Amino acid sequence: MSVTIKKIAELSGVSRGTVDRVLNNRGNVHPETAERVRKVAQQLGYSPNLAGKALAVRKKSPLFGVILPSEGNAFFDDVIAGIRNAEAELRDFGVRVEIRTMRGFDPTRQLKLIEEFEDRISMLLLVPINDVRIAEKIGSLKEKGIPTIALNTDIENSSRLCYVGSDYKKSGEIACGIMALLTGGRANFGIATGSFRMLGHSQRIAGFHSVMKARYPGLKMLDIIETNDDDIQAYEETCRMLRNHPDMDAIFIVAGGVYGVCRAVIRSGYEERMTIVSFDDIPTTVEMVERGIIKATICQQPVAQGYLAVRKAFDYYISGAEPETDRFILGNEIKIRESLVDIDK
Repeated sequence: MSVTIKKIAELSGVSRGTVDRVLNNRGNVHPETAERVRKVAQQLGYSPNLAGKALAVRKKSPLFGVILPSEGNAFFDDVIAGIRNAEAELRDFGVRVEIRTMRGFDPTRQLKLIEEFEDRISMLLLVPINDVRIAEKIGSLKEKGIPTIALNTDIENSSRLCYVGSDYKKSGEIACGIMALLTGGRANFGIATGSFRMLGHSQRIAGFHSVMKARYPGLKMLDIIETNDDDIQAYEETCRMLRNHPDMDAIFIVAGGVYGVCRAVIRSGYEERMTIVSFDDIPTTVEMVERGIIKATICQQPVAQGYLAVRKAFDYYISGAEPETDRFILGNEIKIRESLVDIDK
């Protein structure tokens, strides 16, 4: 991970201007001080050539564009926090981050947002809709010298630089294991996915089904609905699903719309009998875990996702070197009521 001039200055006990002069051999620095700065830079993995490039970056003031389907989806508040944390660390290099937001998963809307600032950005950080038009756009951006990092969810058949996010298939496998444990391996369940257009959501379902098929024949899927990560749509679709399947006793919530699903369960009078497994720990989801409506929720690391995506963008911009891997996977964490609630209160 790249190291800032500010960090070298702090560890060396000198000013950033002194670090600048030492790394660029501009003289006017005491030999002992210069040697100390070089040793610190070396220990941090900061080569003179890389340092020179970093200083050049500061003069160019690169703009990283970010597009998130965050409108109406509180999960992305933490992703944005991570992005802003990284931006603050890179401020000495003149790095700027411009975030565009959208609601839902419309590829036409996402393409429009990309086109609005593609002529001004140096890198694109994108939560990509898994659509051939988006993949083609990523390819055309690459030809223009604008690499794309897939953030939070990946995209198939594209030339994106790398992916930063969770292992969705594994998290789906975990969700199936949890549901089986909670139900004794026997349940009539429904699935509330976010969007069939999002690769990560499909991978979670695939992971769930792979474990169910291999280990839990007593789990029976009755229906699947699409929420578009919207609580109102989730509420309406879940009410319909429960009316159509009065024997349903479990729900696997794949992505957003968690609060809407839970409100529908409560309204339908199925609160006591329903086993719900969800994802993430936004405030409304935590509320439902505390009430016992959701039995377990599987959490990503959204702050780390946003932060790492920006840092990887900077690393590539400054060095031009391909990342050491094309997938940077952050772990999952299972949370239950007892891990979210202080029982002594």
